[in-house]
Amino acid sequence: MTPTTALLAASTAPSPLWYATRAGGTVALVLLTLTVALGIAVGGRHAPRSIARFEITNLHRNLAVLTLVFLAIHIVTAILDTFVHLGWWITLVPFTSGYRTLWLGLGTVAFDLLLAVSITSATAGLRLRIGQRRWKAIHWLAYGSWPIAVFHAAGTGTDTKDTLQLALYLGCLGVVVLAVWWRLFRAGPGHTPVRVLAGLATLAVPLALVAFLHVGPLAPGWSHRAEGPAPVSVPLTTGVPR
Repeated sequence: MTPTTALLAASTAPSPLWYATRAGGTVALVLLTLTVALGIAVGGRHAPRSIARFEITNLHRNLAVLTLVFLAIHIVTAILDTFVHLGWWITLVPFTSGYRTLWLGLGTVAFDLLLAVSITSATAGLRLRIGQRRWKAIHWLAYGSWPIAVFHAAGTGTDTKDTLQLALYLGCLGVVVLAVWWRLFRAGPGHTPVRVLAGLATLAVPLALVAFLHVGPLAPGWSHRAEGPAPVSVPLTTGVPR
């Protein structure tokens, strides 16, 4: 390899910030999956009798906090990476980025939902002020953020084709589906048709993701099709596709 070739390869290789962004996002998705699955499987009156309620609550809260920590790493490193000038406003306002507008926008939506849950759960006083019913309704937003985060990760990441990354996505889907089925199984007798329909409905997200992967990230030319109109100041014609 000539010095010129080596210099060109170094200039087009992903930066350490890009690797930190992908790693932070991947860990955040795994932690969010565990948080959601734990909340579904042992929520309400279906907690195992061998585990104290406060232990489950503390574990659930700690997983949620860790999710936000790695999500913050994911967001900050993505903004600091000079490959694309994203801007801080995209962390709160979805679909405002000129780079992969839809897929980054989904990530912003998921973050906004988690932020709403975190703010309303931060203090007991605020929770009491908005009322238990409204707080529970907001808390359910965390469950809605999970499938949005999965599609954000699959649509944005150029490493989606990697076998390990695909296995991770499928593993996250499997964990949540099993948690829902366990919750429905533990619900006891009664309303069987409703529970069966709910169990089958949980397969909608995995089936939708598999179909999306087939026609999207795993299909040729996805890197080009995933792009939105690039900002004028961003030289998207140089470097490797992210």
